[in-house]
Amino acid sequence: MIVIKFGGHAMTDEHGSFARAIADAISTGVTPVIVHGGGPQIGKALEAAGIESEFVGGFRLTTPQIFDVVEQVLADEVGPAVAQSLVSHGVAAVAISGRTSGTLIAKALTSLVDGTAADLGLVGVVTDVNTSSIEELVSAGKVPVISPIAADSQGSIGYNVNADIAAAAVAGALDAEWLIVMTDVEGIYKNWPDKSSLITSISAKELESLKAKFAQGMAPKVQACLDAIAAGAKAVRIIDGTDPSALKRALMGEGGTLVVA
Repeated sequence: MIVIKFGGHAMTDEHGSFARAIADAISTGVTPVIVHGGGPQIGKALEAAGIESEFVGGFRLTTPQIFDVVEQVLADEVGPAVAQSLVSHGVAAVAISGRTSGTLIAKALTSLVDGTAADLGLVGVVTDVNTSSIEELVSAGKVPVISPIAADSQGSIGYNVNADIAAAAVAGALDAEWLIVMTDVEGIYKNWPDKSSLITSISAKELESLKAKFAQGMAPKVQACLDAIAAGAKAVRIIDGTDPSALKRALMGEGGTLVVA
């Protein structure tokens, strides 16, 4: 089983090349599970609603008002759109919310990737993944498309979970062979934005020793790699999802940054 995080920044062609790559992968025997993001789409919706958005350490500060917008965009708009694109390319995809399906259980995230304490509001960190809904869909020959919205253990509070970190939790819970993270950069850069500093392969132990150096949106991606491997995923590959050929190459074990146990 392979978990693929399809990032909002990678959604540049109305999902066409992504859907074709997934269809091709399934034809070769790959069993994919998709966790999607939607940062740009959320940003546009908040702007349209006149709500200011603030990022702290790569995480979107999430008030109850912002959470409502985030959940609507991810669970009601982006997820179904990704699933419909896959269906139109012959893939039996089904969009589910991590919250309403009971798949993602979370608690408030109270510190940044570098360990700094932070009050991020309704930003969550996954504490448990109930894989039953995912496994039922996969057993029925369907591809789950999961929105990174979670509930607390009582089901009363909703959390906005960074999609990279949600995908890592799902990959670990499923003992996935791979976690592929599609984003808008080629991989992990040691000294961003110096593109010559791209890391092609690195161990989780070495990445752990470097993680405090990463900033903004790269920090959660680095943490996601470490979380996925710690939870049981065999390897993680971060790729440039805006490159139509990148996913196909990643499914063949090429490109981007490979993080191994």
